[in-house]
Amino acid sequence: MFHRTNEKRIVTERTKYLFALFFSLSLFLFAFTFNTPMEIWNGSIKLLISPANLVTDYFMLANVGAALVNASLMVLKSLFIIRTNRVPLSGPLLAAIFTVAGFSLFGKNLYNSIPIILGVMLYAKVTHTPFKNYLLSALFGTALAPLVSEISFNIGLPFFIGVLLGFLAGVFVGFILPPLSRHFASFHKGFSLYNIGFTAGIIGMAFIAVLRAYGFSVDVVNLLSRGNNVPFSIFLYSLFSFMFIVGYYFNGMNFKDFGTFLDEDGVGGPDFLEKYGFGLSLINMGLLGLISTSFSLAVGGELNGPVIGGIFTVVGFGAFGKHIKNILPIFAGILFVGFFTPIELYSTTFLLTALFGTTLAPISGHYGTLAGLIAGGLHMAMSANVTYLHAGMNLYNNGFSGGFIAAILVPLLEVLHFHKKERQNKKIIEPLIDTEHTEDLDTIDKPTIADDDEKKRPHI
Repeated sequence: MFHRTNEKRIVTERTKYLFALFFSLSLFLFAFTFNTPMEIWNGSIKLLISPANLVTDYFMLANVGAALVNASLMVLKSLFIIRTNRVPLSGPLLAAIFTVAGFSLFGKNLYNSIPIILGVMLYAKVTHTPFKNYLLSALFGTALAPLVSEISFNIGLPFFIGVLLGFLAGVFVGFILPPLSRHFASFHKGFSLYNIGFTAGIIGMAFIAVLRAYGFSVDVVNLLSRGNNVPFSIFLYSLFSFMFIVGYYFNGMNFKDFGTFLDEDGVGGPDFLEKYGFGLSLINMGLLGLISTSFSLAVGGELNGPVIGGIFTVVGFGAFGKHIKNILPIFAGILFVGFFTPIELYSTTFLLTALFGTTLAPISGHYGTLAGLIAGGLHMAMSANVTYLHAGMNLYNNGFSGGFIAAILVPLLEVLHFHKKERQNKKIIEPLIDTEHTEDLDTIDKPTIADDDEKKRPHI
């Protein structure tokens, strides 16, 4: 029998790392319910030496077991990098871990991600800055991992030359990511949570332009699997329910401060672990997972690699800017516009747009539900049209699209928001003016002798 208490339980760094290790282990063990060890081994080799641009479902390219083991190993690699740099497991880093796991089901692997991380390390070395300052750039920057695989294995170069050039391209990408991502953050003012996704889109666009200029054809891929809804429904609902229960336990077996938590607008990606603790963050992450999985199944979608990757990303950002209140208007806006377009609502394309479109959650959090609906609708229209620019080299395509949406909408919303606040202030002030006492107000407003030496203060 549980003892109910209002006190939040102290969560050590060890506990946070154990939770992340549990997540990795659950993916690893679940893999063997689909395939034999030999099938997983052969599938893993295939993942490492194959192109991986959008949308390459590793479930289909190799097998489900190999994809899950790949995701598990990528989480372990991320944890190893974080731990060796002696960095506390924060909300942004937890979001990065879940995002890496998700995209390791459709595009990232040990080979194509390592050069980018080494490039970020090189940048830290050249600038005489601790590498731990750029951990987020290193982990999220693996969005451009398909670029490494494309140059290595898919543009017709001899094997060893292709691998060498692909590796060097990854190092170069990692080297330029930190300064560019810092610069581009001002483009969308923090209203798109996938800042690295926008930066990666710009870099990917430049690389593809060069490749196309020299006659190399790079096309968007659409390799998708089907038929895994039952086992993954059981796995995902169990995982997210477990997260919710563990979060509830660590929050003192109550929902204290959850209302305040939901008032966060999400702009700039607040660290929910630091502000509200591990317990509330896990509650939020679990709820986001349950909602995202239910949404995907409700529209008749397939729980394939890319869709599960999208769900994991939403869950991860539950510690870094997203919550159940600010994502729902985005979902609703995308669903509404999608209903009137030729795209099928059960398609993976639609589901990826909806799930990753929650990068714009800060818009609904800051400006309200209507703004979120508009942002979601615009994102639905734009996301499919920017993929050609980077040819799927940027796995965070919706982060690329979301950056543009935020840059377009936020200045307009800010003008409307400013005038709305002015009107509200006017409504507050006007009732205070009683026409029967205008003489008193006139007396108050007239400067006294003591005021002559001071500058007149402006009225509201």
